[in-house]
Amino acid sequence: MNLERVARLVRELLMELGEDPNREGLIKTPMRVAKAYEFLTSGYSKNIDEIINNAVFKSESNNMIISRDIEVYSLCEHHMLPFFGRCHVGYIAREKVIGLSKIARIVDFYARRLQIQERLTAQIARAVMDNTQAEGVGVVIECQHLCSMMRGVEKQNSVMTTSSVLGSFHDDPATRTEFLTLISRDIHQH
Repeated sequence: MNLERVARLVRELLMELGEDPNREGLIKTPMRVAKAYEFLTSGYSKNIDEIINNAVFKSESNNMIISRDIEVYSLCEHHMLPFFGRCHVGYIAREKVIGLSKIARIVDFYARRLQIQERLTAQIARAVMDNTQAEGVGVVIECQHLCSMMRGVEKQNSVMTTSSVLGSFHDDPATRTEFLTLISRDIHQH
């Protein structure tokens, strides 16, 4: 990302909004915004192999592995406003498990770009499946969207829930139910 160019565009935007970009509170805002967007869209500048960094290990068992309450922060592609919440990832390993911190990194990798929650959920599920060759994967994301909370319908307490299930999580109702039961214990406590 060309930070200087983005900062110039933000400065122009401030003027179009009727602001004075030379007033004290806004002098450094264009570069601050440029740096914020550089971070918030850093998912475009990396690749999944860098994220996982060989943190896939042999596994003897095929238990269900669940990582709950991974914080999610993203920007909706329709208004470039934040949506945020929690992501729950579960999978049944065949012969490989992935480092726990890497699951959170996969979530951030796809969240740090312009997104829709449905696609984000599917991308995370597919990345876990592809990198572990799991028997099955389930991902549930619950988010609040500022584009609907601050504008439009202005429903402050609405939460959008999306899920993506692959392999045995899709094909076997008992596996899917076990995953949803395990994560729902926590969902209802918040």
